[in-house]
Amino acid sequence: MPKRERVLRMSVEQPLWRALTAYRVLTMFYAVGLFATAYDRFPRPGVAIGFYVVLCAWTLATLPKVANAASCTKRFLAADLTIALAGVLLTRAADAADRIEAGGPTLPSIWTAGSVLAFAIKGGWRWAAFASTLVAAANVVERGAPTRDTVHNVVLVWVASIAIGYVVEVARASERTLARALEIEAATRERERLARDIHDGVLQVLAMVQRRATVLGGEAEELGRMAGEQEVALRTLVSGGLVPVSRVCEDAAQGALVRAVDEPDDDGAPVDLRPLLARYACGRVTLSEPGAPVPLPPAAGRELADAVGAALDNVRRHVGEDARAWILLEDEPDAVIVTVRDEGPGIPEGRLAQAEGEGRLGVALSIRGRLRDIGGTAEVVSVPGQGTEVELTVPKGAVSKTAKR
Repeated sequence: MPKRERVLRMSVEQPLWRALTAYRVLTMFYAVGLFATAYDRFPRPGVAIGFYVVLCAWTLATLPKVANAASCTKRFLAADLTIALAGVLLTRAADAADRIEAGGPTLPSIWTAGSVLAFAIKGGWRWAAFASTLVAAANVVERGAPTRDTVHNVVLVWVASIAIGYVVEVARASERTLARALEIEAATRERERLARDIHDGVLQVLAMVQRRATVLGGEAEELGRMAGEQEVALRTLVSGGLVPVSRVCEDAAQGALVRAVDEPDDDGAPVDLRPLLARYACGRVTLSEPGAPVPLPPAAGRELADAVGAALDNVRRHVGEDARAWILLEDEPDAVIVTVRDEGPGIPEGRLAQAEGEGRLGVALSIRGRLRDIGGTAEVVSVPGQGTEVELTVPKGAVSKTAKR
């Protein structure tokens, strides 16, 4: 059995957590080093030593907490920010007033930024703004007045943390989009593989049963009809088109695996013409379509599909309820062409013009009128005794102009 593809999820924020872990350790040593070089200038060094003991123990003990988003809980963030704020406020109790007024560093120094960055990576820019605002207030209280250096440092931390938080939010959204795209790609590949397997086996068997049963007649013909319905339904499912039951195939849909879908929303986005035509496929109507989507504006797609429905209604009305028909969808570089062909006796020459003169405007309005509205054309070719062929052509340039109106 072929190995199923796996969707590999990537974490764009994981490198940020690793960088934050390293930052907290390095800034811890940096803060301790600053204190060690200025130890003799502290009038109350015991306060600072007590804080650094707590800071080092907390930083090293909580390294697993900043390893990923799941470990970094709200309770941890609150405790971490509390230690940072306490260190800032304890600076006035440990250091000399003249050093503080001269712009000396706080006890935790730049370690405080690590707490704010943890908020940014965990919760985005709003959490970062909240944490950096509290740090700014603590720095102003510690200085006694908003000096130029204090304002500069506060604004720097505030802007940097909010920017990082915003980048994290964008990265998470991009990661979700990428993961969804990879899932769709993997599902599409798997569906294509299953479609190949089914096409090589089950669909061919069903088609053979249908042909042989038609030749045998009698009760076998009913079995062939059911096999044909199941073939159409299964072909629709493996191609990804879950289609509604149309009025053309209401009776044939019984016992077939046909499911309904909603009509495409007219939001301007192109729609695939194949599901719109697939609704008409049943045991008596065979649809042949490209393997790739055939995009059209929603209005044009519906009009073209309705024109095909009108052509099939004519087949049922004039040829018979059990008449077979074939739909061929072609996606040419400059046009979309849909051909509807039946096995009826054909239309006598001049009959269409006569019907239009008598007021029967089925072909004129339901088919040609719809195509004219979207810039297309409808040609009816009929040879007595050889059936009728309706060719619906929609130039892609005409469709684009119509969509812009």
